[in-house]
Amino acid sequence: MSNPPVQKQLFRYFLQGLLFIAPLTVTGYIIYISFTFIDSLLQRVLEPVLGLLIPGLGFVVVVLVLMLLGFFAQTIIGKPLKSWIDRLLAKIPLLNFIYTAFADLFSSLLGNQRKFNRPVLVVVNPDVGLEKLGFLTEPDLRRLGEDGKVAVYFPHSYNFSGEMFIVPAGRVRPVDLPPGDVMKFIVSGGVAGLHEQGSAEGAK
Repeated sequence: MSNPPVQKQLFRYFLQGLLFIAPLTVTGYIIYISFTFIDSLLQRVLEPVLGLLIPGLGFVVVVLVLMLLGFFAQTIIGKPLKSWIDRLLAKIPLLNFIYTAFADLFSSLLGNQRKFNRPVLVVVNPDVGLEKLGFLTEPDLRRLGEDGKVAVYFPHSYNFSGEMFIVPAGRVRPVDLPPGDVMKFIVSGGVAGLHEQGSAEGAK
């Protein structure tokens, strides 16, 4: 199979770079604008009353607001609100896609339905004993017609990306180590040492 033209390859690199930097830039910009706006607003309100400036007050307020939103999201108020947002975004396909993708990603990393908490070793080449560290993200792929196979995510070293492989369940072994240490070990290319000595167990 012939290699893709240089122009297409360069365009792919451009898109990958854009996808990598855009979420970080937008998130950082929103946080910066929020902090600056709230800090400026509070200073204008409080300075005439208290007669003093409190630098960084906007940061404290934004953190408290986020904590309050997190509290409401965990209570009965959060579910109806999320359902309303989902119904609203369902009418806007592009925004719905972006929102759902980010919501699922953050939920898998930080939420109650964490997906990156099952580190595993996958046998890549049994003849030479080649294995690869990853995270079991879906143990049941029967809906894809792949009975007996599982989904394993392999983060890239020194990057905010990775690959998801569908592999035979018999080639996957759980790793008895903290997920955070395994993730650090992978994304650092093996440079960041594992904090604890763990053992790999055979799949039952």
